[in-house]
Amino acid sequence: MKNTNKVKIIPLGGLHEIGKNLTVIEYREDIIIIDCGMTFPEDEMLGIDVVIPDVTYLENNKNRIRGLVLTHGHEDHIGAIPYVMRKLDLDIYGTGLTIGLLENKLKEHRLSRDKLHVVNAGDVVKLGKMEVEWISVNHSIPDSCALAIKTPLGYIYHSGDFKVDFTPISGEPINLTRIAEIGKKGVLAMIGESTNVLRPGYTMSESKVGETFNRLFQSLQDNRIIIATFASNVHRVQQIINSAEKYGRKVVLSGRSMVNVTETARRLGQFRVKKDTFVDIKDMDKYDDSELVLITTGSQGEPMSALTRIAYGEHRKIQLTPNDAVILSATPIPGNENAVTKVINRLLERGAKVIYETLSEIHVSGHACQEELKLILSLVKPKYFIPAHGEVRHLMEHAKIATQMGIPEENIFIMENGNCLEISQKEAKVVGDVPSGNILVDGLGVGDVGNIVLRDRRHLSEDGLIIVVITITKEGKVVSGPDIISRGFVYVRESEDLIEDAKNVVRKILKEDSRENLKDWNGLKSDIRDNLRSYIFKNTKRNPMILPIIMEV
Repeated sequence: MKNTNKVKIIPLGGLHEIGKNLTVIEYREDIIIIDCGMTFPEDEMLGIDVVIPDVTYLENNKNRIRGLVLTHGHEDHIGAIPYVMRKLDLDIYGTGLTIGLLENKLKEHRLSRDKLHVVNAGDVVKLGKMEVEWISVNHSIPDSCALAIKTPLGYIYHSGDFKVDFTPISGEPINLTRIAEIGKKGVLAMIGESTNVLRPGYTMSESKVGETFNRLFQSLQDNRIIIATFASNVHRVQQIINSAEKYGRKVVLSGRSMVNVTETARRLGQFRVKKDTFVDIKDMDKYDDSELVLITTGSQGEPMSALTRIAYGEHRKIQLTPNDAVILSATPIPGNENAVTKVINRLLERGAKVIYETLSEIHVSGHACQEELKLILSLVKPKYFIPAHGEVRHLMEHAKIATQMGIPEENIFIMENGNCLEISQKEAKVVGDVPSGNILVDGLGVGDVGNIVLRDRRHLSEDGLIIVVITITKEGKVVSGPDIISRGFVYVRESEDLIEDAKNVVRKILKEDSRENLKDWNGLKSDIRDNLRSYIFKNTKRNPMILPIIMEV
C-alpha cells in the first residue's frame, strides 16, 4: 500500500525574488495557503502595474483548500489576494490590522468580505487535519506573526517577516518563549525569511528612530517638517506623532495609502494620539510652519506619490518653500535608488533641506539580521530547513548560517518557486514541480499580457513604429496609397526623402506582384514588411516595428 503519510511544502512565490510570497502546505487531502502577495514589475515589464503568483496549481486543487492564513499586512504578503479571490473561494485568517487592511483592498475591488476571519496571537485554528497557531513577532507593521502549523508528522514553523525587538513601539516583544516551546515539541521543517541575512549583527530597535526624530524636531523648531515613510509602517507614524505632540506640532497626512492605513489603524486602536493632533490638509494654512509636520507617502520615489508631486511642484495642496525640512525615513528598496536620488535632487533644487538615511539614523529595518536568524534557528531546532523570502544570494547565505547552527547540509533545501518538497517520517526530497511563475496585471487585465506583448512593447519603445496604409479593390487594383505614418521612428517632416524612398519600395512591390498576389493580403503584408525592413535598416541602422494595413473598397 502506498504511504500517503507525507507533508508537502510548495512555494509558489517568494523564492529567488523579494516579494510575491505564497507557500502551500499540503497533507493528504488538505491544503493550507500561507500568504498571497504581489511584487512590483521589473524595468523591462513595460506598462505592468503589479506582478502576482501563478495559482494554476491551487485552481486545479481548489476543493482541497482549507484556508489562506496570513502572517502580516504588507503588500508582498496580501497584495495578490483580490486577484486570486476571483478564481478561488477562500476562507482567510489573519490578525486585526492585517484583516483591516485586506478589507480596504477587497472593498476597492468590489469583492465580498464575508469570509475574512480575525484571529489574535496565540489563537489556534483547525483547518482539515492541520492546526495553525499565530505567534507574535516584531516587524515594521503591527500584528505581525509567525505561524506554527501542526501536522500529523510534526510542526512546520513559518517565520513570517520578523526581527527581535525588546523595546517595541507597541505590543509585546517577540514571543521567544512560545517559539522555544514549539521547538521543544519537535519541528519537522522551518521556512525562514532571508531578507536581511547579508547583514551581520542585530537589527536596531524601532525606538532608536524615535530618539532621532526628537533630536531633529528640536533642531528644526522654526521649519515646517515633511516626513516621507511607508504608509504601512504604523510604528514609524506613531513615533512621528509622539515627537509632534512633544514639540507642539499638528500632524497632516498626505497620500491616499497613508490616509487609508492610518484610519484603519486608528479604528483598530493601534495609535496613541491626542484628540486634536491630526489636522485636515485643507486647514493647514491656518498654522505657522513651526506648528506643522506633514507625513507623506513617496519614500521610494514612486512617480505618483505625494512626495514626488511635492518635489516637482505638482501637489494641489502642498507647495514647497525654502523653510521646509524633508526627512526620508526609509531605505531605498533595491532598484529604486535612482528614483529616490532624483526626488532628493529635485527637493534640494527647490531650496528645501533634505535629511536621509546616510545623514542620520531615521530608518531601521523590520527584518532580522544574522544573529537574530541564528537565535530563532537555535530555538526552533528544525529537522529540515527551507530558506525563503530572498534572492539566490540571500537563500544561500541563510543556508550557510543554518549549517553553522548544526543542521546537516542534506537537510537544507534551497528551492525554487514551483518545487514540491515531500517530507515523510524517514526523509525529505524534492519530487517534482507544479506550475508557477509570474502573472502580470495591467489595469483591469490579469494575465492577458505575456512575453509576446512585452516583447512588442519593448520593440516599440526602442525602435518606434511605421504604419503602411494601402487601399485595394476586390479585383486587386491599388486605388490609394501607399501612405506611411511614423511614430517614435523619425520626425516625418525632417525625413521626407527617407519616407518617399520607403513609399517607392512599397510601390515597387505593388507593381511587381500579380493581381492574384494582391488578393493574398497575408503574403502582401509579409513582402512589404521584409522589403521595407531591409531598406530601412540599410539606410538608418534602425529596426522599427512595421505594420502594414490593407483596406478594401
